[in-house]
Amino acid sequence: QVQLVESGGGGVQAGGSLRLSCAASGRTFSTYTMGWIRQVPGKEREFVAATSWSGGSQYYKDSVKGRFTISRDNAKNTVALQMNNLKPEDTAVYYCAAARCSGYRCYELSQYNYWGQGTQVTVSS
Repeated sequence: QVQLVESGGGGVQAGGSLRLSCAASGRTFSTYTMGWIRQVPGKEREFVAATSWSGGSQYYKDSVKGRFTISRDNAKNTVALQMNNLKPEDTAVYYCAAARCSGYRCYELSQYNYWGQGTQVTVSS
């Protein structure tokens, strides 16, 4: 089992940057694909980015490619999402989540079994 705690959310103006972090408990962290999923109130959750268990593969939602970077440190049981050139449409609650998946399946939210409590990101225009 994996327990996840996010941090680093907040408010920023459009064009600014934020770095989200997720700390995981459990000795099996390095065996999971780790992802970031976001949700706007009243809308469905949507996939943002994921990194494979080794960090060798990354997956991104098209609208964040070139602006967001996901990374992980298995020695520290952490995963981060660096968000640059933020836009108002990036405003959402961002969740860290863990999955056992590979390839295209890592884009599917149903693959993620463990979730954090979420952290709010607000981008003002």
